[in-house]
Amino acid sequence: MNQPSRVDYQTHPSRYHHWKLSFEGPVARLAMDVDADAGLRAGYKLKLNSYDLGVDIELNDALNRIRFEHPEVRTVVVTSLKDKVFCSGANIFMLGLSSHAWKVNFCKFTNETRNGLEDSSRHSGLKFLAAVNGSCAGGGYELALACDEIILVDDRSSAVSLPEVPLLGVLPGTGGLTRVTDKRHVRHDLADIFCTTTEGVRGQKAKDWRLVDDIARPAQFAARVQERALQLAAGSDRPADGQGVTLTPLVKAVEADGLRYAHVNVAIDRARRVATFTVKAPTGTQPQTLAGIEAAGAAWYPLQMARELEDAILEMRTNELDIGLWLVKTEGDAAAVLAMDATLQAHAGHWLVRETIGLLRRTFSRLDVSSRSLFALIEPGSCFAGSFLELALACDRSYMLALPDDAAKAPTVTVNDANFGLYPMATGQSRLVRRFYGEQPALEAVRARAGQALDAEAAFAVGLVTSSPDDIDWADETRIAIEERVAMNPDALTGMEANLRFNGPENMFTRIFGRLTAWQNWIFQRPNAVGDKGALKVYGKGDKANFDWNRV
Repeated sequence: MNQPSRVDYQTHPSRYHHWKLSFEGPVARLAMDVDADAGLRAGYKLKLNSYDLGVDIELNDALNRIRFEHPEVRTVVVTSLKDKVFCSGANIFMLGLSSHAWKVNFCKFTNETRNGLEDSSRHSGLKFLAAVNGSCAGGGYELALACDEIILVDDRSSAVSLPEVPLLGVLPGTGGLTRVTDKRHVRHDLADIFCTTTEGVRGQKAKDWRLVDDIARPAQFAARVQERALQLAAGSDRPADGQGVTLTPLVKAVEADGLRYAHVNVAIDRARRVATFTVKAPTGTQPQTLAGIEAAGAAWYPLQMARELEDAILEMRTNELDIGLWLVKTEGDAAAVLAMDATLQAHAGHWLVRETIGLLRRTFSRLDVSSRSLFALIEPGSCFAGSFLELALACDRSYMLALPDDAAKAPTVTVNDANFGLYPMATGQSRLVRRFYGEQPALEAVRARAGQALDAEAAFAVGLVTSSPDDIDWADETRIAIEERVAMNPDALTGMEANLRFNGPENMFTRIFGRLTAWQNWIFQRPNAVGDKGALKVYGKGDKANFDWNRV
């Protein structure tokens, strides 16, 4: 299947092909109803509520609209409108036709969307209940697993299953394998049977094995789902009378060599295989009261900037595969960024501010897991302060220009409370804790300089930047570093960066991404899965997979 010209991650419920979104007081209903003929690309049909990237783009959009436009919602019921089918998972024919890069990026975005359910449950009081009203296989069960609880209809036919290993020769790659063990604590021998059985597990056995939380006969199913949804909602603090914020369409210009938004620009240098992300500080008078924030709505700077940066990251990941190095810059008034942080923290308990912090947290996390090299360039006019410093701390390296003879022009960086845990990584650690391996002397040395505008010498002294060349060496040192980086094996760099970026404690999220990166990445390239006679290639064709039995 040919690579599409461009994937757009922006959509709207009026343009959904695959999901129906409805609301009843504190409960939202997100119902999967996939249009088999509306695949993102040609060459396959999305039968049996199977999904492709387009289905998940709509799901991600729907979740954000629930978060921001409907603060009254406390529980989201995820279900299906298809008879006897909840979701059959990622479309197998799409996977069989797709390039390796497409499969991996598809799985990564799907992972992030599902992780986002758990992120909102943990931080925002938004609970998710999977009402599995039919067969639930592969990625469909992975979606259910990402919910807080699963209720399965006990109709003697509906089952949950992860059949990827026996049917396709690949792994349950969007967290299924990991959530079965790490989240649901399914005993490992039972999980072994479950993951190697194509027909799945149904009814009381599914509950006994901890694969679901509850079962209900068809006549009682709807009532049981509603009852449990309201029980989950009762434990949430999302406001019943909150005024939602309409997520208006992002205004962006997609150019031949870049992306332009109001607060984020991406310039692409194709000859060097480099893209420069520039994030601009807020300008003008910004609201500091909750009334002002609510009045600003989707145009409130931190919310709009987070949406633009997220979109830019996703656009560049999917549509610019050859651009291997992203340079991260900021521009504007650092004081304005620090003022923004003060407003965020002053009102952090308000639902809208909390959701905005959540979007920033998830967006910064998308940088962490992007398979691109990240270098921060801290130059005159930069504003790497507080929340914006997270952009530099997410990078593999940071270069800061030293101008000891021109203090007025010299760039500075500023640490504040936002850098000590407001935006934790997937590990649950702040990027500062990750940077210094949790070693208290180094962290206390940084904390002692919090609130101070640190020049290159001071920032280097406390370990906040990688290198601090002066104006004589700056151009050569950064040029050489960039040229060396883009000349290296991108596969080796991806593996190296993933290892170095996540040096902290393992948890479910890091294991999901690690297993996807290392195991599924490898399996997706093996002939047993994707060769001419590989299981993924011959599925549905009536042929039997021809395995190389050599265990590697």
